[in-house]
Amino acid sequence: MKLLCLFSIIAIIFSACAKKKTPRDHTKPIVEDASLSNNTETSKSSDSIENSQENENADTTTDDLEIPILEKKIPSQILKRLAYTLSYNKDTRCPNWVAWELTSEHTDGPYDRHDYKFHDDSDVPVPRANYHDYSYNRFGLERGHMCPAADNKWSDKAMDECHLLSNICPQYGQLNGGEWMYLENDCRDWAKDYKCIYIICGPIFYSNTPKTIGDDKISVPDAFFKVILRLGDNPQALGFIYPNKSCSGGKAKYVKSVDEVEKMTGMDFFSSLDDNIENKIERTSNLGQWE
Repeated sequence: MKLLCLFSIIAIIFSACAKKKTPRDHTKPIVEDASLSNNTETSKSSDSIENSQENENADTTTDDLEIPILEKKIPSQILKRLAYTLSYNKDTRCPNWVAWELTSEHTDGPYDRHDYKFHDDSDVPVPRANYHDYSYNRFGLERGHMCPAADNKWSDKAMDECHLLSNICPQYGQLNGGEWMYLENDCRDWAKDYKCIYIICGPIFYSNTPKTIGDDKISVPDAFFKVILRLGDNPQALGFIYPNKSCSGGKAKYVKSVDEVEKMTGMDFFSSLDDNIENKIERTSNLGQWE
């Protein structure tokens, strides 16, 4: 009888252990694969979990207003960070787009960018951008944030993640520290004025064979786009396209309608808006409505 009881206790303990689940690690970012190519086979390695699929739209269904829809077939790996979401392109080693909601509360904070270092993103496949790819390049290109550091001063994690090289593009210093930076400053002012804005930006490549830098061959964009939306009683949207070079003349020189930016990028922005509102705000580019 004692032996039977002992076996019963052992069986109960074994059953309980078998049902125990490993808790999810919430410190890791959410990664979705939505890679587009003509090859429908799945390719996996120790460094890449990228899937080849025919339609990205099926994998980017989201209620987030700022998430665009890619209407052309290019590689796209969706990475959801604390402060932003991006679509990463394994061929260019750059993001296709980076999108985030910027609130007035997130326009300032105690975390300083100079306390953080750029680092490669282990969630994207190799070859991928490395810190040294930008060193000693003969073109004078810098590591240009898409989601800027100054939009992430509110959080240690957000500031660290914005320094991932998947959020970076090769950008000429005259643009990075000039007109592009001035537009980033304006976006923070608008977030303060209107409490919340939605921003999407990224590179534009006019050629299928762009010049590259570094051993990992990071593609150099020809230009950069940015689209901005505010809601409320008077919804408005703006688009901008800046060539990747020294720019001058103020943002009025580079402002576009969102419709124009959509044609240039092959993306559909703010598609979850009511069609009447979307059509109205995307065909105009009225800076006076913002200032």
